[in-house]
Amino acid sequence: MPILLNKNTRVLIQGITGREGSARSKLMKDYGTNVIAGVTPGKGGREVWGIPVYDTVEKALKERGAVDLSVTFVPAPYAKEAVYEALDAGVKIVVMPVERVPIHDALDILAYAKRCEARVIGPGSLGLITPGEAIAGWIGGTLELARSVFKPGPVGVMSRSGGQTTTLCWALTEAGLGESTAIHVGSEPLVGTSFAELLTLFEEDEQTRLVVMFGEIGTQAEEEAAEVLKEGVFSKPLVAYVTGAAAKPGIRFSHASAIIEEGRGTAESKIKALMEAGATVVEKPEEVVVKVKELIR
Repeated sequence: MPILLNKNTRVLIQGITGREGSARSKLMKDYGTNVIAGVTPGKGGREVWGIPVYDTVEKALKERGAVDLSVTFVPAPYAKEAVYEALDAGVKIVVMPVERVPIHDALDILAYAKRCEARVIGPGSLGLITPGEAIAGWIGGTLELARSVFKPGPVGVMSRSGGQTTTLCWALTEAGLGESTAIHVGSEPLVGTSFAELLTLFEEDEQTRLVVMFGEIGTQAEEEAAEVLKEGVFSKPLVAYVTGAAAKPGIRFSHASAIIEEGRGTAESKIKALMEAGATVVEKPEEVVVKVKELIR
């Protein structure tokens, strides 16, 4: 059983009539995602790729029934309003592909989601994919790429890099392994669902036998993941790569969240914490699959 998303998950798309929302809704639907409705204020009564559109999330749920997960393809200035609307309607998982969400809005969103006992993936997330079942977001980019790169298998994948999420899964698929669920947690300074939280979900998933993590400098996400290992909450093998080892304090690397300060958020501190917790840490991305094949035997 995959984590967070499967072929039966009832999905709503906010901002479905926009350029991104329209294009990505087609990807999601064509892949097999159970997209039951879309929402764009003032556009109710239309259809996008056969998906009915409503003016509000509340109206969509009233007409179509309960929703498990919403994807917000809305501009950053309106992201907070969209997420609040979904949470107020009772949606428990919100995927946020939008980038550059104002930091104060992100703080409010994550705090409100916690009060609602809901989960946010992102901001700045490509989304997640359960190979052969469903996509939430635009991970994979195109239908052809999604079908060829991601294949069902025993490896859970979680990453701070959108591009590397796809690259890692391609390498795993080429090696004949495949993925249970692949998740890009997001590229913003604040994200709603951490590596540590995902490890607890992968621990409970019978399909997942091993997890791969692509980390990077900035924040303490990898150190938090190491604590989960130390505490024994996650007991399966974890193979990790942390990029940005050559970066110096204050340097901006890749995106806004990947900024290190003296003694915090460095590749060295993350690698040390992970190794001390029992994770297998590789020095080069191409070594990930080699280690996965060794451990999964």
